[in-house]
Amino acid sequence: MKQILLTLLILAQQAIGQDIPQTELNTSIDEVTVFLQGAHITRTGTARLIPGHSVLTVKSLSPYLDSKSIQVRATGDFTILSVNHAYNYLSQRQKNYQLDSLQQLIKSIELEISRHKTRLAVLGEKQSLLHENKHLGSDASGVVLAQLEQAIVFYDQELSAIKSEELTTKLAVEKLEKKQEKIEQQIADVSGQEDLPSSEVHIKVDVKKPTQAEFTITYLVENAGWYPNYDVRVARVDQPLLLSYKADVYQNTGVDWTNVRLRFSNATPNQSGVAPELTTWRLNYTRNTVYRRPDLLGQSVRTVSGKVISNEDGEPLPGVNILVKGSTVGTVTDIEGNYSLTLPNGAETLVLSSIGYATQDIPIDNSQIDAVMSPDIQALNEVVVVAYGSEASRSLQGRVPGVQIRGQSSRPKAKSIITTTVENQTTVDFEVAAPYSIQSDGEKRSITLKQYDIEADYRYYAVPKLDQDAFLIAQITNWNQYHLLEGEANLYFEDAYVGRSVLDATALTDTITLSLGRDKSIAIQRTKLEDFTKRRVIGANKVESREFEIVVRNQKSSPANITIYDQLPVPAINSISVDPIRLSEGKYQEETGQVAWQLVLPPQTQQTLALGYKVKYPKRETVPLE
Repeated sequence: MKQILLTLLILAQQAIGQDIPQTELNTSIDEVTVFLQGAHITRTGTARLIPGHSVLTVKSLSPYLDSKSIQVRATGDFTILSVNHAYNYLSQRQKNYQLDSLQQLIKSIELEISRHKTRLAVLGEKQSLLHENKHLGSDASGVVLAQLEQAIVFYDQELSAIKSEELTTKLAVEKLEKKQEKIEQQIADVSGQEDLPSSEVHIKVDVKKPTQAEFTITYLVENAGWYPNYDVRVARVDQPLLLSYKADVYQNTGVDWTNVRLRFSNATPNQSGVAPELTTWRLNYTRNTVYRRPDLLGQSVRTVSGKVISNEDGEPLPGVNILVKGSTVGTVTDIEGNYSLTLPNGAETLVLSSIGYATQDIPIDNSQIDAVMSPDIQALNEVVVVAYGSEASRSLQGRVPGVQIRGQSSRPKAKSIITTTVENQTTVDFEVAAPYSIQSDGEKRSITLKQYDIEADYRYYAVPKLDQDAFLIAQITNWNQYHLLEGEANLYFEDAYVGRSVLDATALTDTITLSLGRDKSIAIQRTKLEDFTKRRVIGANKVESREFEIVVRNQKSSPANITIYDQLPVPAINSISVDPIRLSEGKYQEETGQVAWQLVLPPQTQQTLALGYKVKYPKRETVPLE
């Protein structure tokens, strides 16, 4: 740190020696486009420029600014000579905006505690005065019975009142002190946040004559993003479903977004745009080949929850981003470091990321996954400090990595701002109609983007071998017009919350299937019939048979369209054969063993299905059928 400060002083002296006027360019954030990971910031500002060379400095920018993404556009009769990015270690990022309010709250609590303690002192004095005057008359004179009774009643009343008020006041003080302790701990957490240098953008201009200039500065920042989320409401199965498309947005960039035009984009600008290429596929012997074992346990996990803590002090970490790798399904830990997430099919890995901590990839091998995050000691190792007043800045003109210069041409007029359409060639943006504010606190905020009334085909789906509940399924056709992304969905059926699911918007078909949760009004029972379980030997083979009974009852007041799925085993080798016995007119696929029944049950009726099969295999072998 001392070396950095010394370097800054030397550079400042060099800048002064160049006699280049330096002016702060006041800007404000007008528009923010939030990507799935990261955000695109648009700042605007105006300045009156005088003839000659000068440097305009845009200060107090996010320390997480991506210098490669900086673009400056301007209008006015001048030329932009160079655009540089630098960190300012002498102007540290301001603490969380909550700090002032917390400190004010501490002062009010301390004042209240002081008032209560003053009252306790008064009660103590009052009690001492009462004790000192409890003797009646002198030692030589006696006290009549009536005076004694009157004194006892008075002493009892006064002392009881003092003790009662004293107890109440002490409890109030204790409660306030506990509250003060919690707030002081929160203040310590906020104050203990690492002071990061603010970013600055230095714009060197050449002005021929006085002019009024308008600047637009755009750049990308990290530690912001959004996750798609949905509310799916179904009042009746004969009505359209109401889909609320929401964005769970967070930002911890170090700079508040106040009354900005807010957009949400389904793009991921930090993702590589390089098209993949196939490499040579070389076959080898099995002993020389490394296979990746499928994570079967992870495939069976449908929801995951846990707690994220710091390995430095064991304290919970709020605001940690939890993302299912390869998808847009994610969430953010709450103030206690807890999270809960519904997983899409095929989910294998969680990606955990947070400011100042090393990103982790954690395999999904359980429904409860806790994590410990370690500080990223290399987070700020690559720091660029630019002396914008020295001759070195001229040599860097147009060579600073990623810094793009606008307005450096022979034309006296700089290019105007380029606008962006809401629906692009490869991405879709959602624009919030009214100005919106999001503070830099890492908390998750839910913003409704769109609401759709969608016609859907409803049917019930059940696999009683695995789960004896029926699931209501909505099939949505032509879903691409709604620009949906894969995300968690909160399900509401008949005005009741019924659980969460995942809207799988990665399907390549015209129809998307959404599970709306369990419906207990459809009762299903699958029973193994022991009387039909047989084993016998015929020649060199054993023959075993199994039969199951599936009873489906519609307890609703309306008809129910139900699809029941079960299965027969599929032989892996030719010496084993499987033949169906009874399938109750179910459709049987021999290749997969799947059996499906399409039922339309009238209200308050039931139907019984039979599933029977026999298996033949060599009698010297054993085949597991349970």
